[in-house]
Amino acid sequence: MSATQPTLVIVSGLSGSGKSVALKTFEDLDYYCVDNLPVELLPSFVRSLVREDGLPERMAVGIDVRSRHSDLSRLAEWRAMAVSLGVDARLLYFDANDEVLLRRFADTRRRHPLTRLGLSLPEALLRERELTRPLREEADAVVDTSALNVHQLRRLVITEFALAHAPGLSLLFESFAYRRGVPADADFVFDARVLPNPHWDPELRPLTGRDPRVRDYLDAQPEVETFVAQVGGFLDTWLPRLRNETRAYVTVAFGCTGGKHRSVYLAERLAAHFRLQGWDQVATYHREQD
Repeated sequence: MSATQPTLVIVSGLSGSGKSVALKTFEDLDYYCVDNLPVELLPSFVRSLVREDGLPERMAVGIDVRSRHSDLSRLAEWRAMAVSLGVDARLLYFDANDEVLLRRFADTRRRHPLTRLGLSLPEALLRERELTRPLREEADAVVDTSALNVHQLRRLVITEFALAHAPGLSLLFESFAYRRGVPADADFVFDARVLPNPHWDPELRPLTGRDPRVRDYLDAQPEVETFVAQVGGFLDTWLPRLRNETRAYVTVAFGCTGGKHRSVYLAERLAAHFRLQGWDQVATYHREQD
């Protein structure tokens, strides 16, 4: 992939497989997102952005069977036309086994988009597999979400498809609870359990480190400022040196007792710091919250 080419991620797959979670995750990472785009409008979508303000660096579109009259078998043709307009178009297909999909629909009580045709849910799933087979065959990656929960899927999208394919070195700031273990793939781990704990304030206990009241509380603690200054200085010194290595992203993890207040606060604060330092690809992931 060219470092200068805008990226277009086409998100497709089966209903109930996690497409919406994936697209929302791309949106949270500042991708320009459009859902339920008729496949034949893909080149027009890209062309309209070129005419308006130039292509965004990162885009994501959802294409699936909800577009009633679209011919999904022509995706390769429309995708090639989009590429000719100057984008690197990648297709992700999200899948899951029928047992899991049936359970997810039962849990959420949502209707499958093809049941409008008078099909039972198992029949709708079978028909959807047939209709989306061309997309699965064209996909750059097929993601089986059968064994993934929402949080695991979100992290997978961030690390494998958003940050890993971005040009240059990307940063992921993650929060976690020590009682559930340290993230296995963290490159740097910092222990926030030495800091004052908002959990012991009844008004702050139900909140998270993203809430302004928790931020204000922690901002006012001298120990927190010292911690942030020392950790930030360390990362300022050493993260730029990792740009010369053959890696796509670095994970910096902050842990506390419950993964709710201090670690979330630190991950968000350090992520904001590095965005201000000019790093283009910075994401946060809160294992116990997202």
